[in-house]
Amino acid sequence: MTKPIKVGILRETKNPPDRRVPLTPPQITVLRELYPGVEFFVQPGDIRCYTDDEYDYLDIPLREDLSACDILLGVKEVDKQTLIPGKTYLFFAHVGKQQPYNRAMFRQIVEKKIRLIDYEYLTTDTGERIVAFGRYAGIVGAYNALRARGIRTNRFKLKPAHNCHDLDEMWAGLRLIKLRPGLKILVTGKGRVSGGAMETLSICNIKKITPEEFLSREFDVPVVCQIGPEHYVKHTKGLPFDFEEFIIHPENFESSFVPFTKATDILITGHYWDPRSPVFFTREDMKKPGFRISVIADISCDINGPIPSTLRATTIADPFYGYNPNTGKEEPAFTRPGNVTVMSIDNLPGELPRDASQDFGKQLIQSVLNDLLSGINSPKIRRATITAEGKLTDGFSYLANYLDQN
Repeated sequence: MTKPIKVGILRETKNPPDRRVPLTPPQITVLRELYPGVEFFVQPGDIRCYTDDEYDYLDIPLREDLSACDILLGVKEVDKQTLIPGKTYLFFAHVGKQQPYNRAMFRQIVEKKIRLIDYEYLTTDTGERIVAFGRYAGIVGAYNALRARGIRTNRFKLKPAHNCHDLDEMWAGLRLIKLRPGLKILVTGKGRVSGGAMETLSICNIKKITPEEFLSREFDVPVVCQIGPEHYVKHTKGLPFDFEEFIIHPENFESSFVPFTKATDILITGHYWDPRSPVFFTREDMKKPGFRISVIADISCDINGPIPSTLRATTIADPFYGYNPNTGKEEPAFTRPGNVTVMSIDNLPGELPRDASQDFGKQLIQSVLNDLLSGINSPKIRRATITAEGKLTDGFSYLANYLDQN
């Protein structure tokens, strides 16, 4: 008789706390029907968006001790003291870029011979992400940008997204606001994040225009423009833009973004940024008289990266600060009209945790869990496996020095 596979849903241990879950209670009931040889257990928790009672109601066992489970699913990084040796873990580990703040956790993962599968590296054969929260980061990030605009101008009020019951309530509130005629909003990027931002902005019936129109004209209605790297960088040698070259050799390009700083009221960033890439603009650019941007919703949140006003990550509880262009320093939000309002929350999907969790779990079920629960070590599972049996896998051997650093 085949031993049943046991899957545990972890209680989130990262601080600040995250309320999302990898699988919702209804999704687990579907999985139990699809995979009768798999048992599911949930570690009790009092902060997650789906309560213990919601799991218990559907006869999903609550269990503090998950040491009998084979596979453990979480969302964010796991407290190193809670790691169970020899298990398979799936979560966003944030170690692939050698993040120093997660080195101690990563060492424990290797020492305890844990098989770590990182959601971030679950990709198709062509390199496209399979599971991600990016859409909801964009949805909430754009909402926060409009909320900041309302506070700055005192024209309208939007409740914080995390105080909305769900996405429907958040968008219903948006339908009631009126934006100033001529307001110009710029969205960077063309992936999941920027797509989510455009979804939110579409609720306000904002007219979408081309980059050329955005830079050359003013309008009597609110407008939005979405741009990709072909619009905000140019080749240092004057060659035509080539996306593949930009991805492989971003150092061959320089910023061409400054004209947008003179035409934009609200900047919403949904781009991917490589540290070798040029910055979008500088602190000196922000001091110049023609700089027009008053609100920056930096969803990408690369600290000390392409957006110089992103000094730190903000939080869901305290989402905004003011950036003083003259001093280059942070000040309290909405205290000085000449300051730029910055929103740089790095866990935006956590503001709509139920919707975001449902969407994420759906992606897991459709694209990942069949291979995992069937024991199929498919290429997509192998590509996302960072450690196994106490060793780095071939694709992540470059992390050896990261592990050894003091």
